[in-house]
Amino acid sequence: MWFHSLAFAAFLPVVLAGYWVIRQSRLRLAWLLLASYVFYGWWDWRFLGLIVLSSAVDYWVGRQIAATEEPRQRRRWLSLSLASNLGILGLFKYLGFFVESLRSSLAIAGIAIEGPAWNILLPVGISFYTFQTLSYTLDIYRGQLQPTRDPLAFFAFVAFFPQLVAGPIERAQRLLPQFLASRSFDRGQAVRGLRLMLYGFFKKLVIADGLARWVDPLFEQAEAVPGLWLWLAALGFSLQIYADFSAYSDIAVGVARLFGFELMTNFRAPYGARSLRAFWSRWHISLSTWFRDYVYIPLGGNRRRHERNLLITFVLSGLWHGANWTFVLWGAVHGTAYVLEQRWRSLGRLGTLLVVLLAWVLFRAESLSQALEVYAGMAGMGIGWLGSPPATLVLPSQAEGIYLLASLGLFLLLEQLRYRPVLRDSWAHLSRPWRWASYYALGGWILLFAAYEAPQQFIYFQF
Repeated sequence: MWFHSLAFAAFLPVVLAGYWVIRQSRLRLAWLLLASYVFYGWWDWRFLGLIVLSSAVDYWVGRQIAATEEPRQRRRWLSLSLASNLGILGLFKYLGFFVESLRSSLAIAGIAIEGPAWNILLPVGISFYTFQTLSYTLDIYRGQLQPTRDPLAFFAFVAFFPQLVAGPIERAQRLLPQFLASRSFDRGQAVRGLRLMLYGFFKKLVIADGLARWVDPLFEQAEAVPGLWLWLAALGFSLQIYADFSAYSDIAVGVARLFGFELMTNFRAPYGARSLRAFWSRWHISLSTWFRDYVYIPLGGNRRRHERNLLITFVLSGLWHGANWTFVLWGAVHGTAYVLEQRWRSLGRLGTLLVVLLAWVLFRAESLSQALEVYAGMAGMGIGWLGSPPATLVLPSQAEGIYLLASLGLFLLLEQLRYRPVLRDSWAHLSRPWRWASYYALGGWILLFAAYEAPQQFIYFQF
């Protein structure tokens, strides 16, 4: 069930009305958990068992870790949590990748191994909720969190539908207490949520999907596209993935506010960063801080062999995104550039943007060979630097192009309003009629563009 689907448009009002009509807090929590399972089961009900299993194991393991002080026994309980969560994730997401990689490596050595292809459906959101529930047992093991004695609240925390399938990846220390607290409807919080949802839908349906209609054909026929157009495609994808993913996070935060919950901010103007370190403190914050706290620091952090720790962390972060060597190399490129930047000096805004843009080619490419084709074309080693795309390339109409350019201008303006305090304060002092007129105008802009073509799936759903 996508946020931008008719099914969700019917689902959300029903769940929201039931949630606030129910006065008894336990029944309200049970209603929210049921709704979250319906939301998740909408894709494939068979995968509900996985999220229930992960929740049950970590709820029980968390209690067991806290109940014993013997270090070896605590490690055993933690190992059970790690094995169950990472085992499920590895089975569904990575086993086929490693098997095929092994076969390819052996084939290079002249050893052919025949066998059936490993085709297994990837449960939606498994990478996100696995990390969310895993952080619960890790924090208990470290003594940073006491286990909850409320299974209903814990299961609802793991399955909370606004952020279940694409984040933000929340920590139990922050979100779980909100499920344990009583709450009443806050009109101001709900209005802020609706406003954020509106902006999220604009970024997804107008900016991200609009750019995809230009970017996708250029990447698919990269060998026949002039270099200048491929640079534009890489730039377009850089904007597309930011608009797409930050849109999901904004909508998730907005929907959560309708129910009285506050989720973390996942993006803070990442393309305004003057260094890779600053970029990663602003991009997918919930994931980058997860890897910092549970991978980088346990490896030794800045205390010893920090460059090795950085590279391992970035490579694992790339692998988290997908079972493909393109994602592994994407992480390795960022890790290497991060280390080199620490050795020398900050890349500056343009240098940071260039590294990020070039790395996005690996992220977007479906294979290493396609990435190499794009890089070769960008270097002018394909059909040349200048010229027009081939006539066989199907691109959007001129009218769509003009509308997209106007939308990009509006997008840049709205980003400035959001992240520049002076402009944000000026907006807040506008009279209410002017602000509401702007919201309605933005809604009309979204409906106008959405009429061009069916919306696309969020990019991060594949992870």
